[in-house]
Amino acid sequence: MKNFFYLMACCTLILSIPAIGHSRNLEEILESGTLKVGTTGDYKPFSFNNNGNYEGFDIAVAKSFAKKLGVKVEFVPTTWRTLMADLKSDKYDIGMSGITRTISRQKDARFSQGYVMFGKTPLVTQEQAQKFTSLADIDQKGVRIGVNPGGTNEKFVKANIKNAEVVMFESNLAIPKAVAAGKVDVMITDSVEALYYAATNEKLAAPLADKPFTRSELGYPMSADAERLQDTVNFMMDQMILKGEMATLKMEYLHMTE
Repeated sequence: MKNFFYLMACCTLILSIPAIGHSRNLEEILESGTLKVGTTGDYKPFSFNNNGNYEGFDIAVAKSFAKKLGVKVEFVPTTWRTLMADLKSDKYDIGMSGITRTISRQKDARFSQGYVMFGKTPLVTQEQAQKFTSLADIDQKGVRIGVNPGGTNEKFVKANIKNAEVVMFESNLAIPKAVAAGKVDVMITDSVEALYYAATNEKLAAPLADKPFTRSELGYPMSADAERLQDTVNFMMDQMILKGEMATLKMEYLHMTE
């Protein structure tokens, strides 16, 4: 009989321990009072860690989501290398960092609707803008291309660059500075980011932003089984579009008009 009660106590203890790697559903997020947002903090104008304070378009949208849900927002640091692994291990509920919707990521997650269309394009100095008028001009020996590991920029460069030198930077934020300083010649990045840096740094230019090499959309990834959260995120995005909030944020942070 003692063994029976001991076994029952052990079973009760085991059942009371939260499952490791358990993805939170919408009800659990609301009950906890906190929305956990994974963000890299290195991708202007979407997510920028400014001495511990996150800024940018996606940060503003995350705060809007939290306010609409009646919860607080907690920003969880992640990297481009570990973005999907951190999501699958349930370190955060939703990724918001200028994240491209790709089929490889969709296999491991579910995405919100797209909210910005863009393409891969070069960021160069004003002095070299006339030199780089095509991908073939960029993929030449002697040309140095700055790349941050783990994201779609690196994937594009690996697939398309055969002759130019690829220089790796751990921080995405360091690459535009390196281009401006002449340490590398080109940064291949999303047209939104390229246009942002060209607009905020007189030394930089995005000469092919109107004719990007690819066409993609940004979206917000969530756990593969987070159906209710996905529905709610899409609903909130629709409401932000309907009421003009999304257009206001795009103008403020992305210098884009709807």
